[in-house]
Amino acid sequence: QVQLMESGGGSVQTGGSLRLSCVVSGNTGGRTCFGWFRQAPGREREAVAGLYTGGDITEYADSVKDRFIISRDNADNTVYLQMNSLKPEDTAVYYCASGALRCLADSGYTSWGHGTQVTVSS
Repeated sequence: QVQLMESGGGSVQTGGSLRLSCVVSGNTGGRTCFGWFRQAPGREREAVAGLYTGGDITEYADSVKDRFIISRDNADNTVYLQMNSLKPEDTAVYYCASGALRCLADSGYTSWGHGTQVTVSS
């Protein structure tokens, strides 16, 4: 069973940066996706970024493209989300997930973390 633990959330001002971490434990199997998703109050969960381990192919939602970077460190079993040029509309609880084959489709993920809060003030 895969377990995911996010950290790194916090409060920043517009234009600031944060790096989220997701420590992965357990056997994730073969090639798979790791994804970052977010959910703001009163809104549906949305995909932010995904990384397919077969070649470390990355995908991003249009709203974060050129600002966020997803990456992984196999030695530390950690998936990162570097968030730059943050905006108030980035405020949400951020979740990491694993197990899908389509990285930006949340329906395919089999394991989820508990989330970390990101708040961006203007």
